[in-house]
Amino acid sequence: MPTLKLSGAHLVSFAGAKSHCALYGMSSAVERFGRELERFDAKGGTIRFSADKPLPAALVTRLVKARTAEIEAG
Repeated sequence: MPTLKLSGAHLVSFAGAKSHCALYGMSSAVERFGRELERFDAKGGTIRFSADKPLPAALVTRLVKARTAEIEAG
């Protein structure tokens, strides 16, 4: 599973399966962006979505920025 790291910390992982795609390592983001993620299968630290209904690029950007800020804050 491809994983991006920032300063040695897990930033985000992503993968595709037969029936869905997913971002992993987003536990605090799932809570913080819960309302925006309601139409997706977001539980724990995983956000699942289908290829025909992908996460909006702007939302992915905000999710990764939030995770980046979390890592940088320690």
